[in-house]
Amino acid sequence: MEISFLIVTKNRPEALTLTLSKLERLVDLSIHEVLVFIDGCKETENLISSFPWVKWEVSPKSISASPARNQLYKKAIGKIFIGLDDDAHPISANFIDATTNAFNTDTTIGVLAFQEVKGLFNSDEEALKNTKQTESFLTNEFIGCGFAILKKVYDKTNGFPVWMDIYGEESALSLEVLNLDYRIKFLPEIIVNHRVDKAKRVVQKHNYFRFEKQLQNSIRYYLVYFSNPSSKIAKLLFHNFKKYALKDSKCFQLFWKVVFSTIVNFFKILKYRKPVSKETIQKLVEVKGLQF
Repeated sequence: MEISFLIVTKNRPEALTLTLSKLERLVDLSIHEVLVFIDGCKETENLISSFPWVKWEVSPKSISASPARNQLYKKAIGKIFIGLDDDAHPISANFIDATTNAFNTDTTIGVLAFQEVKGLFNSDEEALKNTKQTESFLTNEFIGCGFAILKKVYDKTNGFPVWMDIYGEESALSLEVLNLDYRIKFLPEIIVNHRVDKAKRVVQKHNYFRFEKQLQNSIRYYLVYFSNPSSKIAKLLFHNFKKYALKDSKCFQLFWKVVFSTIVNFFKILKYRKPVSKETIQKLVEVKGLQF
């Protein structure tokens, strides 16, 4: 099997239907496979009979994005794993060939980060007109809505972290890839349309769920991967308290909720502790970050 397309989905059956319809016209099932993990959504299970060529994994209860990815990726057998969100699909020409060729051309590359075009468009052609980046570069992470990782590289890592739920799992896996001395490369010519409603996201200025999860998982990230995480965590807490908690009562409550949760689960988190080398941490600074 050459390529495994992997998708975790929850409560977005319409978006998933469109994504799978797009993939059906793209893949060759003699050498490709598509795996979908339904994370505790009965409504989405109704799609299973409509897409018999998909390999389905179903969790009756939601386990959240990162643990779901961890389980799903263990089932994949392709040489290359392509991760997509349930509301994202490839739109660039020669998408599969470009991905395969990129890995074959440079054996130091472990992960390819794709260009993300956000928004709702009338056609893929219209979406392609909204690409903004033209230069490839080495980077320190990837975006979960569209990326590729070699199976042999993924299998050497601990996979997507089960000690995170959502928001931050890509950074964790990226750091493990860099620690294996593989590189992450952003290729602007490989493009996915992430079908998010940008206007709606602008209206939703106070995303409390994201604030809580990013703060929680950033603390855990430092605890697991950094040899001396204390200063990093202190700066993180100070920044979030000053910028958000002091200015918003809901953020104030969530801030202390995260602090309390971290204390309660401290020793559970430490079971996954595996600090990376100083050289790996330096790589995070030396290479260019992605533009979100």
